[in-house]
Formats: sequence, C-alpha cells, structure tokens
Amino acid sequence: MILPKHNDKTIPPVPIEERLGVLDRRRIEAMILGPVIRAYQDEIGREQAADVARRTITGIAREQGAAMAAKLGTNSLRAFASSKEPWLRNGALEIDVIEENDDAYAFNVTRCRYAEMYEELGFRDLGEAFSCTRDFEFSRGFNPDVKLTRTQTIMQGASHCDFRYELPQPASTQTDNGEAAADARNEAP
Repeated sequence: MILPKHNDKTIPPVPIEERLGVLDRRRIEAMILGPVIRAYQDEIGREQAADVARRTITGIAREQGAAMAAKLGTNSLRAFASSKEPWLRNGALEIDVIEENDDAYAFNVTRCRYAEMYEELGFRDLGEAFSCTRDFEFSRGFNPDVKLTRTQTIMQGASHCDFRYELPQPASTQTDNGEAAADARNEAP
C-alpha cells in the first residue's frame, strides 16, 4: 500500500477506531459476535454464554478506558466528558446534559441509536452486554475513582438512560490557620 506523502514525510494511516464512530464499530461487532454468541447459547445455555460475553466485553472496556486516559494524559472527569464525541457521532445518542464540572458529569440519553441498531439486527437481548455494561467498566478503566450510577436504560425499555458520573473529592478540613488538613485516609495511625 502506498501511503500519502506530505512535505516528503510519510503520514501514517489513521487508526480505524478514530475513523469510525462507536455506533459503526458496535454494528460491525454485533454482526460478527451476535451469531457466534447465539451458537454458544444453543450449545452451553443462554445465561452462561451471555455471562462469558459480558465478562469478556467488560474486560475489554476497562482496558479501553485506561488507554483513553493514557492517550489524553489525564483521567479527570472533565477530560472524560470531553472525550465522548465518538459515542455521539452521527447522532448515535441524543443527550441532555444536566451537570458537567470537575466533580460530576450527569446526562440523560433521550434517544439511543445503539438500542435501535441491536433491535434492527435481532440482537436487542444482547445489546446490554454489547454496549450498556461497557459504560461502567470503561469509566473504571479511565479512572477507578469515578463512580457511575445508572438506574435505567432505553435498552431495557425505559424512556431514557440516566447517567450520573461523579468523582468524589478527598475529604479535607481547614485548620485554625487556614491550611488544609491531611485527608484522614492518609494520616498516620
């Protein structure tokens, strides 16, 4: 393959994960993995096959979250929030942001084309394993201190998904002279 040249220097190809949005990647994955998981469900049972798929996919998500933090050079909640474009690309998700700051990132997904796509492909029941469970592990990989709370998803039939990420700040207190006291977890016994 001949690579494009710019100023007599070879420009490396753009990685596929940067060219495709996440929705397109999930479609490709589902078209391949869906039939494979269905075959395993027939062989070893629905729950066992789904559990193996879920564990494998969430492990991958955790690694991807760590790689994203490394690529960004930070694992702050603001960086996490600002890196969501590939998940939103081409209208994949319609979201209403409720809060976005150093300590919290909260939004509702009001339209999920991921759920629509899994339905279209006949894998709605696998959509939770293919996409929804990734959210928790991706954020753990990105920053183990980030906590995600979500009580419902469109994939499960709810009207919206409620994402609530928070990054608890270390507890500190002020001394009489205004200096911050050490975090109680870091104090010597």
